[in-house]
Amino acid sequence: MSRLSHKEIADSVPQKGFFGHPKGLFTLFFTEFWERFSYYGMRAILVFYMYYEVSEGGLGLSEPLALSIMSIYGSLVYMSGIIGGWLADRVFGTSKAVFYGGVLIMLGHIALAIPGNVALFFISMVLIVLGTGLLKPNVSSAVGEIYPKDDHRLDAGFSIFYMGINLGGFLAPLIVGALMGVSFHLGFAVAAVGMFIGLVTFVITKKKNLGLAGTQVPNPLTADEKKKWIRNTAIAVVVLAIALAVMIPQGWVTIEGVIALVGVLGILIPTAYFIVMYRSPKTTPTEQSRLIAYIPLFIASVMFWAIQEQGSTILARYADKRTDLNAFGFEISPAWFQSLNPLFIIILAPLFAWMWTRLGDRNPSIPRKFSFGLLFAGLSFLVILLPGMLGGEGALVNPMWLVLSYFLVVLGELCLSPVGLAATTRLAPAAFSAQTMSLWFLSNAAAQAINAQIVKLNTPETENLYFGTIGGLAIVLGIILFLAAPKIVKFIKE
Repeated sequence: MSRLSHKEIADSVPQKGFFGHPKGLFTLFFTEFWERFSYYGMRAILVFYMYYEVSEGGLGLSEPLALSIMSIYGSLVYMSGIIGGWLADRVFGTSKAVFYGGVLIMLGHIALAIPGNVALFFISMVLIVLGTGLLKPNVSSAVGEIYPKDDHRLDAGFSIFYMGINLGGFLAPLIVGALMGVSFHLGFAVAAVGMFIGLVTFVITKKKNLGLAGTQVPNPLTADEKKKWIRNTAIAVVVLAIALAVMIPQGWVTIEGVIALVGVLGILIPTAYFIVMYRSPKTTPTEQSRLIAYIPLFIASVMFWAIQEQGSTILARYADKRTDLNAFGFEISPAWFQSLNPLFIIILAPLFAWMWTRLGDRNPSIPRKFSFGLLFAGLSFLVILLPGMLGGEGALVNPMWLVLSYFLVVLGELCLSPVGLAATTRLAPAAFSAQTMSLWFLSNAAAQAINAQIVKLNTPETENLYFGTIGGLAIVLGIILFLAAPKIVKFIKE
């Protein structure tokens, strides 16, 4: 097939049919809804599955190790998006990448649903990490393909699409969390069924609704490049397999070693991205200045996500171990707290969008919005100190303290996350626009790689010191960023 223009692809998509948007949005909305349902459903109970005793249906891992693995899992999911984006751009196209990714995710959840051992658990991790890396960035890219260029509906279309993400993230922990008390594996099976429904929706409706969107490979490998890629990939797989076959029996490959390696990669990969883009001859002096302005924003993003992502690790364990789950006269599943983040986003995102629009010229600068995000994130950790101080060390706390913590971090997320996406688009060098977006998502990967090292420090004895230090550090960094905002804005060079 000859290379098609964006207009030809968009023209092949029925442009009316889903709330006044292209019909393809229906397909992508429900595919992503079910993918997020499966992912967030699995994530809501995964840390409990790891550290609950075998007699309770879990794997019986130590709590510090379970928390570190959970953080590394999240880090690898965001890192794998780089591979998924490259394969879609050079090999598959977005449509096949989404399908293959969905299949791998479903198989990963099926592996979790089978009562087994730790080895089967790690196989599921590999499948879900690779599958999410293929599906998540490419289903989002496909949304942009189904609209004609300069279509005024695009922003609203993305808003509808992201509503699907948050609806899936809201419903899944409620359902899977309720099943957790019966069987972890039943909960994982429901997550697998969710991804299966998403795949069926995608396959049945894509031809009619998506037209040619996602069928093109934007920058396909040449015949020589393809041969070289296949050869190098095969060699790498064989070498890795031999190395693991030798090293694992010798005890040279340990979980702790993998956690440390991913932690290092979480810092080195984004650092390498910055250096390559800054030093590239394709980057103009103005773009170099904007990259310098982007560095403090990136650091602030890492600090923010380091707190926000502990909602599924440290705060999940806090919900399980330190919270009165019978406070309202019935048993609350600790997994249900994972629904609070998407619920608050669904409620508050339209209000924030309205607020930024109403402020007009009085809108705070990008760095100052980031600083607000850090301040709210820091406060979300500091409020966790209060129930322990008021009720005594080790006493069970009212669940509303956790609700308040999740609420505060969502306020910070709405100040930082959508603003960060927009800032990444504005500050990216023209030659590296897609890679700069990958860099933005790597801030989350870096945060979770760092978390894998620090979550082990959270113990009942260090609880107040842990929350106070991290929350205080975020607030101090937020104040510094607020004061440095005028200087950073100068580097942006509007």
